[in-house]
Parts: sequence; structure tokens; C-alpha cells
Amino acid sequence: MFCRKTLLSSLAGLTGTMVLGAFCMVSLVSAAGTATVAATVTVQNISVTVSDGSISYGTLPANTATSTIATALNDTQTGTNAGNVAEDFNIKGQNSANWTLAATTAADQYIHKFCIATCSNPVNFTVLTTSYQVLASNIAANGTKTFDLQITTPNPSTVFTQQSVDVTVQAVLK
Repeated sequence: MFCRKTLLSSLAGLTGTMVLGAFCMVSLVSAAGTATVAATVTVQNISVTVSDGSISYGTLPANTATSTIATALNDTQTGTNAGNVAEDFNIKGQNSANWTLAATTAADQYIHKFCIATCSNPVNFTVLTTSYQVLASNIAANGTKTFDLQITTPNPSTVFTQQSVDVTVQAVLK
């Protein structure tokens, strides 16, 4: 009987401990905790500006070349990465209303070139096309790249009015 009573008491105590343990576990499970993961994002901005952004070659005879490094012009251009990521700069020329951009002069065909290195007339200049070409690579945010332009007028020209021979600089993701 003693064993029985002790065994029953022990079982009763064990059951009480189990019930108490279940309450402890329930109370641990019902508690909540949180933690925060700090997360940020920035949208990439791809942008380029060109300063001074304007060149006036003036009035030139047929089949005559001049550039922005000429003493009379002294108008080197500066492309600036106005975005927030590294960029590559591309460049292209265009046909005017009456002249065609070409690699050689001919009737109503003109040449437009660019240079990013030590530029001297006529060496170190690359002929522009109407398709994008690489101007500069891996320009950091706020970084700059200077460049010069050179034009050669048609030989001959049948048009004697001012022509817009704009150059476009494009920024693309590095």
C-alpha cells in the first residue's frame, strides 16, 4: 500500500509537473518577438550632360576643316555623368537638312569627327557616323570626359545656308 501510495503520489506529482511544464511551454509559445531587417533601395539614374553644349563653326569655304581645338574656336566639350552609376558614353553625328554625313567629302557630303585623346588636326580624330560609337567607358557618377569635334565642309556644296550638324552624346549603363 505504501508503494502504491508513493507511486500514486509520485504519479500525481509527475502529472502536476507535466501540467506546470505545459503551462510554461504554452506561455513561452504565446510570447512574440520581432526583429527588423533594414532594407534600402535606390533607383539607378543614367544621365549625361554636355557643357558648353554649343559649337559655332562659322562660315567656311568648301572642303575646309576646322575643329574645336582651333585657336579661333577653343571650344572643347565636356560630357558629365549626371547619373548615380558608372556609365559608358556613346556619340553619333547626323545628316543635316541638305548634307549627308560621310567618311569623305563629296557633293553635299560633309565629315564630322570626334577626339578624346591628345587631339591635333587632323590626327587622332575618329569619323562620326549616324550610329552610336563608343566615346568613353566607365565614367563614374559625376565623372567627366572631355572631347573635341572637327568638321570638314562638302566639296562642293550646292547649299549655302546654315546647316545643323548636331552631335548626340548618349549615356548607357556600364
